[in-house]
Amino acid sequence: MIFSELFKAILDKVFITLFLRIYRKLKMKREKNGKYLAEFVYGGTDGAVTTFAVVAGAIGASLNSAVILILGFANLFADGFSMAVSNYLSVKSERELHARHGHIKLERKEPLKTAIATFLSFFIIGLVPLLFFVLALIFPDLESNKFTYSIILTACAFAFVGFVKGEVIGSNRIKSSIETLLIGSLAASIAYLVGFILKGLLI
Repeated sequence: MIFSELFKAILDKVFITLFLRIYRKLKMKREKNGKYLAEFVYGGTDGAVTTFAVVAGAIGASLNSAVILILGFANLFADGFSMAVSNYLSVKSERELHARHGHIKLERKEPLKTAIATFLSFFIIGLVPLLFFVLALIFPDLESNKFTYSIILTACAFAFVGFVKGEVIGSNRIKSSIETLLIGSLAASIAYLVGFILKGLLI
């Protein structure tokens, strides 16, 4: 128990440091060329929300860790790929439309780059809710509290993505963090409730 608490504290500190470093790099990128930050926010927000909703729904249905990891990683790859393809086609269509009408648009985005940015942000941020479920396989002491740790870490991810969103669109960053955290929490709560209800009806 002491080991798990110590490990959690160390891991939390590592992730907070990592998030801060990522934010500083993103801020520097924005100052130089921030046209792909929107894809980071778009992909990261959806990655965290959908993956954590999958985890919460599975917990609500009392599914075991193996099923949760299978569903979680399936969501990461399939939904991430789907979003990346949709983003690619959207940006490509926009470029073709502007070219057809002879419009000149400054700093037009590259479809492939936006797709890659969307997928990577979806996968990296979306991996956060699953992290402690993976670590629990290696460190058994984390098993009993893995969902609690996942909630805490995912809340940090929601707040971080919301903060970056505020930075990108130039709005209040704290308000944006809280908004993203509330939206993610609501989605997870709905998924948990649905899983719990369906468990009672089907099992």
